[in-house]
Amino acid sequence: MLKIRLQRVGRKHEPTFRLVLTDSKNGPKSGKSLEVLGSFDSRRENDIKQFDIEKVKYWISKGAQISDTVHNFLVGKKVLDGKKKNVLPLKKAIVKAEAAKTADTPVATPAPAEAPKA
Repeated sequence: MLKIRLQRVGRKHEPTFRLVLTDSKNGPKSGKSLEVLGSFDSRRENDIKQFDIEKVKYWISKGAQISDTVHNFLVGKKVLDGKKKNVLPLKKAIVKAEAAKTADTPVATPAPAEAPKA
């Protein structure tokens, strides 16, 4: 399956991103991309002209999936219609949930063994 995602390039503490079309099995840092669809510099003014919108729409029409971050960016720039997706995971207190789960379950005590009759 083809996927349109951001690939980080640039130096340390100076992130810039490429919008690439790649196979979903390739990792984002692998560098194996089929086509570069544009670039994005998060430190400067977000300019939509850096993306090749026609190619992005073409690949979406051919069945390529877009990542949630790219979807939110394109919806924010009014290229795609729809709602933004929640990208950040929910923050849960895992330790408290596990402690409450173990406190609610009763501990099974083994039945006392019967003494043999003599």
